[in-house]
Amino acid sequence: MDLRRFPFGCGARLHRAVLTAALVAAVLAAGPALADNVYVGQPAKYVFLFIGDGMGLPQRHSAEVFLASVKDPDKPGATRLNMSYLPAQGMCTTYSTNSIITDSAAAATALACGCKTKSGVIAMDVAGKESYPTIAEMAKKKGLKVGVISSVSIDHATPACFYAHTPSRKNYYKIGRQLAGSGFEFFGGGGFNSPEDKKHDQPNLYEVARQKGFKTVFLKEEFLALKPGGGKVLAVNAKLDEDAALDFDMDRDKEDISLAEFTAKAIELLDNPKGFFIMVEGGKIDWACHANDAGASIRDTIAFDEALGEALKFYEKRPSETLIVVTGDHECGGMTIGFAGTQYATFFDKVKHQTRSYISFGQVLDDYKAAHKETPRFEEVLPLIEASFGLLALDKSAEAELKKAAEAGDKAARDKLGRTLSEREMALLETAFAQSMLGQKVRSKDEYTYLLYGGYDPLTIQCTHILNNKAGIAWTSYSHTGVPVPTSAIGLGHGLFNGYYDNTDVAKKMMSILGLQVPALARAN
Repeated sequence: MDLRRFPFGCGARLHRAVLTAALVAAVLAAGPALADNVYVGQPAKYVFLFIGDGMGLPQRHSAEVFLASVKDPDKPGATRLNMSYLPAQGMCTTYSTNSIITDSAAAATALACGCKTKSGVIAMDVAGKESYPTIAEMAKKKGLKVGVISSVSIDHATPACFYAHTPSRKNYYKIGRQLAGSGFEFFGGGGFNSPEDKKHDQPNLYEVARQKGFKTVFLKEEFLALKPGGGKVLAVNAKLDEDAALDFDMDRDKEDISLAEFTAKAIELLDNPKGFFIMVEGGKIDWACHANDAGASIRDTIAFDEALGEALKFYEKRPSETLIVVTGDHECGGMTIGFAGTQYATFFDKVKHQTRSYISFGQVLDDYKAAHKETPRFEEVLPLIEASFGLLALDKSAEAELKKAAEAGDKAARDKLGRTLSEREMALLETAFAQSMLGQKVRSKDEYTYLLYGGYDPLTIQCTHILNNKAGIAWTSYSHTGVPVPTSAIGLGHGLFNGYYDNTDVAKKMMSILGLQVPALARAN
């Protein structure tokens, strides 16, 4: 077993002696496995499930390569995330009943219920007739407290699969009503995507939650002041995007509540002698990868890993009673470390110059368009591109000076030279700019345009593609992919998570370790 120290979050280290004792205790308490999904031993009292939406192996490793490159761009390597230090490391398949490439609803149903379903269905069978019991509901019935946290809207597909049952993930109002009636003690992160019923003849979902005994909290100061014993909590960050999700971590303000802070508060409020089950989703890793934005994906993966660090702090205190599992529901974007233009080289340090996510840059571009409706000029957006992505448009003389300085050993010059736009890249950006200025309704709708921009703002996507390619990162899709995803674990029964298995097995393993009877429907899957 690897006894190296856990980072717990960008620099901090756990003392070697404490970690060694914790890992030994976990191994001794793990108990023998009679079968892949069957655990025999003391049931876990505290179980964490961390789901990185869209987080496959490339998303995890790209964050590690980025962290190492920031420290030393000339030395190839990887700075391990917390999740990569966990002693159990496995891989699981993610297909749904109707596709090798799953959506989040079917994948989260598998992780929450141990059952397959078709894409779009929330914790029900493929016909949308029979509800599957979720591990969170089962834990609640056993007497554990339950928390559900997500960086996207709390009624989005992945969190919904732990407390709701509906044939369509788009039934947001119905999902929100089921959240209020779940009896779970803590919900945190994004808000309701559709807080009002479409017919506008039903109460607002926040009011419904309050009627069901939830204290609704929005301000960070009020959130951090919450203490145990105050009843059920629905905590929503005050500032949300148009889809009721948290901002990308790279766009987050000091007044915003981080995923790690939501996790730490859930632990504080739910800690009790009978135990708890907490699911934490890093939902915007997926959104970044849909838009082929490696910078946003990397930083949200790091933020997700910092939330895991809060669970590891808890584990350090109670290693013989705790299980932590980290997985992804699917990979997104077909992300790969390696690009034809950089061949065997990577330059991940270039990603650090990106200061805005694709959504934030889109807002900057919208402001520009509003102010220059009649006479938009490509040259005027180049400073905006430089400020947001670090891409430089230099004339020949300035580029020649940089080359001379770089050849003389000037690292800063070499860095700028690596971010300088070539004639080909400038032409790509100018073409994309023209498409962006046309507006969504009149842009080209042909197959070629979709392959270039994926339905996103053309200039924004072209900027992320160019920066990513310069760093040595490439993409194959604007959608999910069907590759297996890594699953990691530490604590009671963690050895069950080694090997190669299906995503439905993740739920069955956790149920067994919690001392729950795996439902017949799940055993049949």
